[in-house]
Amino acid sequence: MSKDELKKVSDTKVSKTYKKGDAIFEEGERLDGVFCVRDGVSKLSKLSSNGKDQIIKLATKGEILGQRSVIAEESANLSAVAIKDVDLCFIPKESILHTLNTNPNFAVEVLRHMANDLREADDVIVNMSQKTVKQRIAEAFIYLKNEFGEDENGFLKLSLSREDMSNVVGTATESTIRIISEFKKKGMIETSGKQVRIKDLVKLQNVVSGL
Repeated sequence: MSKDELKKVSDTKVSKTYKKGDAIFEEGERLDGVFCVRDGVSKLSKLSSNGKDQIIKLATKGEILGQRSVIAEESANLSAVAIKDVDLCFIPKESILHTLNTNPNFAVEVLRHMANDLREADDVIVNMSQKTVKQRIAEAFIYLKNEFGEDENGFLKLSLSREDMSNVVGTATESTIRIISEFKKKGMIETSGKQVRIKDLVKLQNVVSGL
């Protein structure tokens, strides 16, 4: 965008804050604009036919939410819920669509962003179909470590509830609890309440690799 275009978009944006557990938008809702994550983490999920949530993605700083629905002028295909307190910038639909129609370079960048989202969705499908639940849970712990880091005591900075972990990997909560217990017994991880610390990264990586 040019400086003038950036200023016009910036003048229309509104800052919003959502507390942990707050819904940013719901599946099926008509969105009046897009959300840009300034800080925090939210989960993007879709409700399956059996009423279970499947978490498609964890959206962090710099991510954009709702752009596909706004551009396609369709209802939201996913729900977005804060899993940590989230600060967002809301940009009205009219501002986004005007820039898309008048700036080809911006339109190309938006297409690239949406193509990346499709690639990530493809990866989710492959993981669900080709990897065991145990592999997916081990991979999820490694992802949380690499993406969000650890605190001064070595615990993962972002800890998912057992239910959210189940919804990320696509299995029953009971299976997740059983596998996490197995990982603890084998010395791969340790827990303190809801907090998780990875004790043996190599063993977790071996599980992911099917060794």
